[in-house]
Amino acid sequence: MTSNPAWILILVGLLVVTIGVAWLLTPSIPWFGKMPGDIHIERDRFQFYFPVVTCLLISLAVTGIMSLIRYFSN
Repeated sequence: MTSNPAWILILVGLLVVTIGVAWLLTPSIPWFGKMPGDIHIERDRFQFYFPVVTCLLISLAVTGIMSLIRYFSN
């Protein structure tokens, strides 16, 4: 299936559309980026934010999806 470059372009396009839709829906998800364990430091003229737990959950979801794709493609 991926031997033809057209399939790669289609998959990249679907990935971009998925990221765009997620980007649009993210503000409507109130807990996204505000999980317990996310680091947020706010001082005078300084702000630092690193969503550790949110990144871990996204990584788990993407890994699961990729595993399912690999499982069903064989």
